[in-house]
Amino acid sequence: MTLYTDYLDEIETRKIQGLHPKPIDDAALLNEIIAQIKDTGNEHRADSLHHFIYNTLPGTTSAAGAKAAFLKEIILGNEVVEEITPTYAFELLSHMKGGPSIEVLLDLALGKDAAIAKEAAEVLKTQFFLYEADMERLQSAYKAGDAIAKDILESYAKAEFFTKLPDVDEEVEVVTYVAAEGDISTDLLSPGNQAHSRADRELHGKCMISEKAQKEIEALKLQHPGKRVMLVAEKGTMGVGSSRMSGVNNVALWTGKPASPYVPFVNVAPVVAGTNGISPIFLTTVDVTGGIGLDLKNWVKKVDADGKPILNNDGNPVLEQKYSVETGTVLKINTKEKKLYNEDGSEELTDVSRSFTPQKLEFMKAGSSYAIVFGKKLQTFAAETLGIEAPTVFAPPKEVTNEGQGLTAVEKIFNKNAVGVSSELPLLAGSDVRVKVNIVGSQDTTGLMTAQELEAMAATVISPTLDGAYQSGCHTASVWDLKAQANIPKLMKFMNDFGLITGRDPKGVYPPLTDVIHKMLNDLTVDDWDIIIGGDSHTRMSKGVAFGADSGTVALALATGEATMPIPDSVKVTFKGAMADHMDFRDVVHATQAQMLKQHGDNVFQGRVIEVHIGTLLSDQAFTFTDWTAEMKAKASICISNDETLIGSLELAKSRIQVMIDKGMDNEKQVLQGLIDKANKRIDEIKSGERPALRPDDNAKYFAEVVVDLDEIVEPMIADPDVNNADVSKRYTHDTIRPISYYHADKKVDLGFVGSCMVHKGDIKIVAKMLRNLEAAKGKVEFKAPLVVAAPTYNIIDELKEEGDWEVLQKYSGFEFDDLAPKSTARTEYENILYLERPGCNLCMGNQEKAEKGDTVLATSTRLFQGRVVEDSEEKRGESLLASTPVVVLSAILGRTPTLEEYKTAVEGIDLTKFAPPMEIPGTSRSVHF
Repeated sequence: MTLYTDYLDEIETRKIQGLHPKPIDDAALLNEIIAQIKDTGNEHRADSLHHFIYNTLPGTTSAAGAKAAFLKEIILGNEVVEEITPTYAFELLSHMKGGPSIEVLLDLALGKDAAIAKEAAEVLKTQFFLYEADMERLQSAYKAGDAIAKDILESYAKAEFFTKLPDVDEEVEVVTYVAAEGDISTDLLSPGNQAHSRADRELHGKCMISEKAQKEIEALKLQHPGKRVMLVAEKGTMGVGSSRMSGVNNVALWTGKPASPYVPFVNVAPVVAGTNGISPIFLTTVDVTGGIGLDLKNWVKKVDADGKPILNNDGNPVLEQKYSVETGTVLKINTKEKKLYNEDGSEELTDVSRSFTPQKLEFMKAGSSYAIVFGKKLQTFAAETLGIEAPTVFAPPKEVTNEGQGLTAVEKIFNKNAVGVSSELPLLAGSDVRVKVNIVGSQDTTGLMTAQELEAMAATVISPTLDGAYQSGCHTASVWDLKAQANIPKLMKFMNDFGLITGRDPKGVYPPLTDVIHKMLNDLTVDDWDIIIGGDSHTRMSKGVAFGADSGTVALALATGEATMPIPDSVKVTFKGAMADHMDFRDVVHATQAQMLKQHGDNVFQGRVIEVHIGTLLSDQAFTFTDWTAEMKAKASICISNDETLIGSLELAKSRIQVMIDKGMDNEKQVLQGLIDKANKRIDEIKSGERPALRPDDNAKYFAEVVVDLDEIVEPMIADPDVNNADVSKRYTHDTIRPISYYHADKKVDLGFVGSCMVHKGDIKIVAKMLRNLEAAKGKVEFKAPLVVAAPTYNIIDELKEEGDWEVLQKYSGFEFDDLAPKSTARTEYENILYLERPGCNLCMGNQEKAEKGDTVLATSTRLFQGRVVEDSEEKRGESLLASTPVVVLSAILGRTPTLEEYKTAVEGIDLTKFAPPMEIPGTSRSVHF
């Protein structure tokens, strides 16, 4: 058997699945294909030519290296292929993006054959994925007097790789496809249980929405040639929950435009829309691909004669339709006027100027945000090398200033980390800036795509300006199945070689760790002025400001150490009153959502930074709040911490980083030791008063303010997906927050889950304490529903073992994870016992382990979307309700939601996660768990 015959077997298997041949990334296979192309009598020659031209992945894949080398030989005349002329070979090189193709083009452009050099130069002028080594070659040749090098640099200085591209169409005709009514989770576009296939774009595309929806979209395209299909969230927000590049990839695959005729299944420029716009992190992902995201505002609140919203029987505003976007509606987007019109252009429907800022229009023209980021860097380099001033080609950064106005916390962080700013005054919200990134996180179900993106942009090593980056294995932790075994070691090796700290060591020095990525980044962030980018919506650190991002933006941050984004508006959240002894901090988090909606009517958090003045909680506990802000639809969150508390958080981070070093996780550059050194420096700055803990200015300007009254929180709160609401747009949102008394102690609970990134060490200690209390009171503990417990990190388990809590959990567990023999198949049925699961996301992710179909799950996690934690059965809708750890544990023991009195009795004497509002002047109050 040869690699090619193996490939033919795979092709036949994929045919059965209705798939085309998988794109080639392996040089060994492509070299066999090249040998068959050279053999003019080979029976596979025609197919081999097709695979070589149309089915080889570009960038820095080993196959791209082999392809570029063969094209070079054709151009030099060392090989002759009738079907690939030298001119055609240059065209193929021009679509290969970077890495080996740039190396070959530079070889030819700086070579001795003048005709070839000139043709190679013309191709190089269209390229922008050049790295330091490429630029140094051009610079050296120019200094040596090479005319071709000068010609290329002059083109780069003018940014002709951008200016010579076609402008964005002034008018874009779209035909609507309503994907769902209400908020559309990215799980609908790219289900978590199909995460294993995300890197296989064609295969993964099969899981978008449904086969029926895919056929309807194809039918719309046939009915409306020349128009683009616009995916719509009717009466909701598009893309809530996750950034999920795979979701955008799927939408683009079915509705977008091919990026290149020579790169299969990579489409760009999708058009998506929602009545309430696009979720912030999903919109970033749309921008990455040069797509369009619209805020339709097609349903508005009905008001009375006094202008006040009219409410229905449930207390919700009555909506009336401003215009219809039902499936099949043809609309016109005018990108110049930035307006949405009806089919014949006679009626303006809404203003869409926020979708067509100068920066977004550049992404659309270039086909991606990458082209702009790399293009600006290339233009600057060329101008500096030539000793000239770069002409203004790209839209200048938007710099919003107002002398005398104070800064919010996020404005302060952005100003500290801004790159290439011309204003002497501090920048305010609305400014669009490049910023230095300090910490980057990649998780395992998006990491495969991040690796692909890095290869596609020809990146081979992590940016030296980053303080650190981490690759986790948490999203595939619960089941070590064949898919995980095939994908994860390969991913870990790629990322480890690239320069990241990895949960799994390709060299086998330390055992595989599956710690939850968000908790790891929370420990690795050692400065409250840091900017963090992570490949997950829950990249929401309690130190610094963190942004959940798509796999492409993560790749860009890893490669360049930078990100580009507007400075968001902020909403200030403060607290008053006192927490009742029986309440847990998770209830404060839920109450914040409920009280915000009560105070403002609309979700003022959406798309903005929540600046939460929560300075008495250590980072572990404060993370519970920042983590949940993803469900509040916020862009990010920042904790305003007291000096002493911040020092405590940094000391905790140092101790956990040291554990990682002791395990052998640091690399040759001693990234982890560098973080400890940085933490020590920050602690010294705080203690000396040189740079106290981050605080906003007193005269900072906020979009809105929310004051949470702790006195109003008298019973545990539950976020309910409300699966049977008659208004489908109200189902599966995180805005339905109910007290436990709503359920009258008769809401059956089929499974409890304590885990995910929302829990900290204190939560697992609460489980142990409740078991001790029940044992003391009743002699034994019996579960009337299964209880799954997954600590977020191994560090936490080690600490629990030292403190004596883990043995209590072991005593009552009917299952305990074994890293030497991890589960190879997902559990499909549960007994009424305690399951101690491996650290990781477990049920929250929904890609491996799930509850039984139709179950009612009560969980500490973050996701309540349809099908995420539990799927529907034929008889009953599955539902995932979200609550605090003590409520979940007690409900699993009772098999139902508790009464308030049952709850109070169960938590008596237990130190729940408590919170006291900080004093106006930074004080020394501490949380119970300090």
